[in-house]
Amino acid sequence: MSDSPSLPHLRADTASVGNASSNTAPPEHGERLQHERTLGELPLTVLVGVTGVGKSTALEALRELGGQRVLPNRREVADAVMIWPGVGRAVTDREERFALTAQYRAAHPGGIAQALGSLLADTRHWGRSPLFDGLRGLDEVTYAAHSFPAWRFVALGAPDAVRVRRLLGRGDRFDQVAGTATRGTLRADLDGLAGVSGVFSPAELDGLAALEGPDCAATEVLAKVRIVLSERRQYDPAAAETFLRGLPPERALVLDTVALSPAQVARAVQDWA
Repeated sequence: MSDSPSLPHLRADTASVGNASSNTAPPEHGERLQHERTLGELPLTVLVGVTGVGKSTALEALRELGGQRVLPNRREVADAVMIWPGVGRAVTDREERFALTAQYRAAHPGGIAQALGSLLADTRHWGRSPLFDGLRGLDEVTYAAHSFPAWRFVALGAPDAVRVRRLLGRGDRFDQVAGTATRGTLRADLDGLAGVSGVFSPAELDGLAALEGPDCAATEVLAKVRIVLSERRQYDPAAAETFLRGLPPERALVLDTVALSPAQVARAVQDWA
């Protein structure tokens, strides 16, 4: 059995809502140290986007440009704050993780944004303006924008069919769902997925079904489509982008990761920041 996850140089602020594991022992009586600030106070740059829009690739390009500390990512924060406290074990199935994070949001409407903003950060390590990957959906973004006025947001977007193709191409073992098996033709199985017609057009489904071949198993296509559908049931990327476009331009930047290469995204973020 693996150990519960920790968040380096971060700890829960006992005076705030939201808890997270930490590898830093809290001081007596929970007082804040001179070099600590809650992340909600710091001018974070926050990447916003659902799975497969290119956040990780853009982040790598930003790292190559240098200059910013990058906080533990959404997956790591969710493990420490939501998953382990909820079920006491690691969860790799994406659909199960979406369900568990939805349970957390029922009690904490700001979701990851609420949990992250309450954490105390050691600024000797993280500096004063770290970067976080990332937030999803309208509820998290509106909570963050209203609760943490120093935060700035970079929304990355891509069509859902493109996201499926990117998930197929990135080979991440984290992109798993249980019980994915084909029962007929891939195209028919795609049509049978709950909610699929509200997300993908018939032409997009035809294109995804055509990906099946020696290097791309039908079960893999089906699994990645299920991941995108499960996530879309929880988060609306278009609504989040619309909200961010309404913020002052110095607080929000919206980028299309189909039109822009990762290097162009990184340069646009750096120029804007």
